[in-house]
Amino acid sequence: MSKQFDVIVIGGGPGGYIAAIRAAQLGFNVACIDEWKNAKGGPALGGTCTNVGCIPSKALLQSSEHFEHAGHGFADHGIKVSGLELDIGKMLARKDQVVKQNNDGITYLFKKNKITSFHGRGSFVKAAEGGYEIKVAGAAEETIVGKHIIVATGSNARALPGAAFDEENILSNDGALRIGAVPKKLALIGSGVIGLEMGSVWRRLGSEVTVLEALPTFLGAVDEQIAKEAKKAFDKQGLKIELGVKVGEIKSGKKGVSIAWTNAKGEAQTLDVDKLIVSIGRVPNTIGLNPEAVGLALDERGAITVDGDCKTNLPNVWAIGDVVRGPMLAHKAEEEGVAVAERIAGQHGHVNFNTIPWVIYTHPEIAWVGQTEQQLKAEGRAYKAGTFPFLANGRARALGDTTGMVKFLADATTDEILGVHMVGPQVSELISEAVVAMEFKASAEDIARICHAHPSLSEATKEAALAVDKRTLNF
Repeated sequence: MSKQFDVIVIGGGPGGYIAAIRAAQLGFNVACIDEWKNAKGGPALGGTCTNVGCIPSKALLQSSEHFEHAGHGFADHGIKVSGLELDIGKMLARKDQVVKQNNDGITYLFKKNKITSFHGRGSFVKAAEGGYEIKVAGAAEETIVGKHIIVATGSNARALPGAAFDEENILSNDGALRIGAVPKKLALIGSGVIGLEMGSVWRRLGSEVTVLEALPTFLGAVDEQIAKEAKKAFDKQGLKIELGVKVGEIKSGKKGVSIAWTNAKGEAQTLDVDKLIVSIGRVPNTIGLNPEAVGLALDERGAITVDGDCKTNLPNVWAIGDVVRGPMLAHKAEEEGVAVAERIAGQHGHVNFNTIPWVIYTHPEIAWVGQTEQQLKAEGRAYKAGTFPFLANGRARALGDTTGMVKFLADATTDEILGVHMVGPQVSELISEAVVAMEFKASAEDIARICHAHPSLSEATKEAALAVDKRTLNF
């Protein structure tokens, strides 16, 4: 007889493992199926985020930032460095160790919460008495049954037509994290989050980086004023960003990659590079899930169709994270995982899509929550804006990192905060205050009247809130 579970989670990424833990906390008998393998072929819980996404990219971003500081920034602090060398092998080994620590941490949490972990690919077999039969295709194939199924299978990198990933010359995020030597010339197609972060890593380490972006605007989802400020910084760093391009034939060979492309003026160009990173978005992952076996509905993008509560068209089958609608963000998946586990328990799980923060971990960092100025203009909403530059912030000056600003957008009548946008030092941390404020329907004046520690970067948040009412104190 097949093993029976109250909840089976398919996928052990941020959405899946968090859903499993929350369901176990609520008293359910939980199983989680995940097929990710480590270098030795063993289980590596954490999904794309932990293994080839958020975690390893941040490790390399940190290492490459240290290298750049040592080579270019320390002198301003009176610190002389001679004979600077890069050990790329050691850097990649540290990144792998950080990944392993996160893998091991999730394994520990599963044991702590008495979650049964299956290593293999999970797929639907049929509806069965007591729920759904799920096959685990791993080292030893077996079938288990769950009353509730949570699909959290994530997403895969989107390949460019005619330029399949070989992870040697033409790289996805996976290959971009495993380049064994600093390429002399590196190209990126797509100036999204992954592209800019990986481009930043390899530029700092010595690559000549060119970014080819099809859209005529840079970071179209970001507030326009913030995006312009960020591009100025990237241009100054030497990150070459070409907008409005049309990519043609891509040839990969022993000497690298040759890219035919047309610039915004319609002029034909050729770019020869050692490596090419393709970062043109991600697609929902339902490979091998066998949704047709139970009639699980997918939309035109291949994503699993869900309602506002993450319910699919099937009773007791749920789906969360990158495999459904909404932003492909690890923390969005986590929030949906918690909400679904609580809904299964009869509680009222909630996810507010309007207050999900976004972060790009470049230097300067970019972070935002809520609506952009261009969105407010498009919907005809009356608003007030306030900005404050890090150039006028004492802590930023002491850090020697004064690029960027904080920007508040508030309703013209009620003063409710509608959006907060930042570019500058450590804004990935500063944005949390704005998220909390918006969740509590705070006004810009509320933030302006809160005491912030001095000297701190967070004072720029207070000053930007004061600027909404045209009463900054330090600018």
